[in-house]
This record gives sequence, C-alpha cells and structure tokens, in this order.
Amino acid sequence: QVSELVQFLLVKDQKKIPIKRADMLKNIIREYKDAYSEIVSRAGRTLQEVWGARQGKGRVFGGDPRGLTPVLPQVFGLQVVEIDTKRHIYILINNLPHAEGQYLCSDKDKEKMALLLVILSFIFMKGNSVKDSALWEFLHLLRVYPGKQHSVFGDVRKLLTEEFVRQKYLEITPIPLTDPPEFKYQWGPRAEKETSKKDVLNFVAKIQGKDPTFWASQYSEAEATP
Repeated sequence: QVSELVQFLLVKDQKKIPIKRADMLKNIIREYKDAYSEIVSRAGRTLQEVWGARQGKGRVFGGDPRGLTPVLPQVFGLQVVEIDTKRHIYILINNLPHAEGQYLCSDKDKEKMALLLVILSFIFMKGNSVKDSALWEFLHLLRVYPGKQHSVFGDVRKLLTEEFVRQKYLEITPIPLTDPPEFKYQWGPRAEKETSKKDVLNFVAKIQGKDPTFWASQYSEAEATP
C-alpha cells in the first residue's frame, strides 16, 4: 500500500488533479483503512528516503489519521496542502525555490504556465477579481480568442474554464443578478500556494520596465502578503 500510495500521489500530480482522501481510502488503502495513518506516514518516509528529502514546516506526512497535512520531499519539490477541510481535498504544489515570477514545470506545460502567469498578473493588477468580459478583452490583445483554436494553447476557453479551474489555479464565480449571466475570475488556492503577489508584481514591473513601487496599491498589498 505504501508504494501504491506514493505512485498514486505522483500520478495525480502529473495532471495536477486535486486528491480526495476518500479516493485514497477507496483506491489505495482499501481494507487497511484502520492502518491509514501508518501507511501514509510510511509513504512520506519512503519519499524522503528515496529523494533525500528534508521535512519542512507542518506535521509529518500522514501524522493525522483524519486527513493529510503532510510535507512531501522538498528536494523532489512537492508538498501536500489541504484546500478543503470539509471534504478533505488536497493538492500537490511545487515547493522548490524558483526565480521570481517563474513556474517550475516541464517543457510541455511551459506555454500554458506562461499564459496562466499573464492571467494571474492581470487579475491581481485589477484588484484580485475581473469579469470574464474584461479578461477576454485583455486576451484579445494577445491574439488569444475564446472559441477559436489556438496553435499553442488549443481551446483557450476550455483551458481557462475547465483545466485551470480543475487544477485550482483559477476560481470562477457567477455574478448575482446579471443578465446575461456574467462571471468573475480570481486566483485559486493552488495559485496562492505556488506563487505570490510579490512575484507577480515583479513580473509585471519587468515587462513594463518600471519599478514595482510605481503601482503603490499593489505594491503595498504584495509586501503585506506572506
């Protein structure tokens, strides 16, 4: 069960699919659910031994029998974070040190992550929330259109509204009393964990060729955010 759990977590991370404790119990732990805490603890130790990881802040992987509040190997670059305490849903985030404004990802996903970084930057600079109409108008300037197949990103609307939302990079919320219906985009919990407003502001400043302090409100917010 230990090796199966390690593989299960890593496979889920390949597509950045949120992990449910119920799925771990059903698919991996199964009849050994009474030993759940021990199994996940051993999985954490195995990852630490195999990849020479050191334990970071937080409880030991699997230390809480009711859920996962683990730290997976920082050398391997993954940390399990609970994003929904009621339904016990977790994500694996990239926890390796990286340059400001950049994501660590495979070559295959670099283009998507670049687009995501631009979108996260736009959302932050606009007050942490933007209407879908404003976002698409902005993306038009980059020659990225909803409903039109892009040579690099494919179906862009699907990428934003399904893939990035499923991966918890973005959150889309209906705006009440709008006809036709309108939606707002905000950072998702994975974005909050994998990057920072300071990184994003530095990225924008570099693109614009200005000092981050040029945007006083965003600079104050970025400096105040851990």
